[in-house]
Amino acid sequence: MDLSAGHVWVMISAALVLLMTPGVAFFYGGMTRAKAALNMMMMSFVSIGLVGVVWVLWGFSMTGGDGVGGLFGNPFTSFGLESLIGTEDLISAGFGATFAIITVALISGAIADRAKFSAWAVFVPVWVTLVYCPLAFMVWGGGLLGEEGAIGSVVGEAIDFAGGTVVHINAGVAALVLALIIGKRKGFGKDPSQRPHNIPFVMLGATLLWFGWFGFNGGAAGTAEEAGLIWVNTMAAPAAAMVGWLLIERIRDGRPTSLGAASGIVAGLVAITPACASVSPLGAVGLGLVAGVLSALAVGLKYKLGYDDSLDVVGVHLVAGIVGTLALGFIALPVEGEGGGLFYGGGFAQLGAQLVAMVVAIVFSAVLTLVIGLAIHKTIGFRVSEEQEVNGVDLSEHAETAYEFGGLGVGGSFRPTHETVRTATKESINS
Repeated sequence: MDLSAGHVWVMISAALVLLMTPGVAFFYGGMTRAKAALNMMMMSFVSIGLVGVVWVLWGFSMTGGDGVGGLFGNPFTSFGLESLIGTEDLISAGFGATFAIITVALISGAIADRAKFSAWAVFVPVWVTLVYCPLAFMVWGGGLLGEEGAIGSVVGEAIDFAGGTVVHINAGVAALVLALIIGKRKGFGKDPSQRPHNIPFVMLGATLLWFGWFGFNGGAAGTAEEAGLIWVNTMAAPAAAMVGWLLIERIRDGRPTSLGAASGIVAGLVAITPACASVSPLGAVGLGLVAGVLSALAVGLKYKLGYDDSLDVVGVHLVAGIVGTLALGFIALPVEGEGGGLFYGGGFAQLGAQLVAMVVAIVFSAVLTLVIGLAIHKTIGFRVSEEQEVNGVDLSEHAETAYEFGGLGVGGSFRPTHETVRTATKESINS
């Protein structure tokens, strides 16, 4: 097989997308308390390890193998990827893995500061198997929502180029469900120590995400012309979203913030994900602006509605994912002079398809995540003890702290050796 420029681009794109998960680790790690930063980052890193194994064994097969009732692919079609050796399909398999990895990693931000690492390590492979892979098959693998699927053939095929439903709505809904199952942090909305401890980390994470997102959106480009449109849109939408978010902060709070700038970038990236190949650059600017404004307003809903989405996964990924998905019903460009969104004279057909895909994604993710989350919560438990939460999950879950100052960890106790940490941790757990 000759290695074409297209093959090389997909492999580079896959590497860019894989870098996004460490980007999430920095983004989320900076937003937590100092004594929970490592735990937050580890939740992203272990997602790479667990999903990477699941993907090779059965995950890839479930997203594109022989269909089982239109719901998921047969997990044994390419079990272990042995049948793909010697084919270019391995490149696509690797690219797809990076999407599954970052999707589940995004969920972790909703349960920061209070989740057991062991429970998360169980949740990740189960959720990817039962929720992510089936939904990816329904949308991208020829399942229910595809052009010839039971739903898609009736209402039309929804546009989701890079993951508005499969990645962001899916992760946002799952994040909300887990946050409701696990409950609020101690001092939620009142404890000032729950503010982000390292804003430069947050901005570094946003930078890595934006950089990697050009591979996330552009990796599946079929032509140079399409790739150019995707690249410009992936630049324009988050830029406009950042401006929109900062404007809301300036009007509402009196000052624009660095955290707002970073969050606005991510909101714009989320919104343009499903639409990157299907809207004009002007449409991308408008979409990003709307996503930035609405996400900036939405992050405050958790205090009014009483759910503790620690790092605003719902306000950013669910809200912006919905905005980007539904916007295609209005601003999708016509294909070969036909179809398109309402603003291009395409009628309500595309909007209807987008709406149905959104509802299916929300319901499917909510129900399955509820079952998985409750099963883990009622058996091994999903939440650490109150004492461990107060002292910091870095120490209780990993026997480490993110920062050392003259032998003093962030918890304030002198720890001259690593063994001292392990001993203190065991005593804390057993007490």
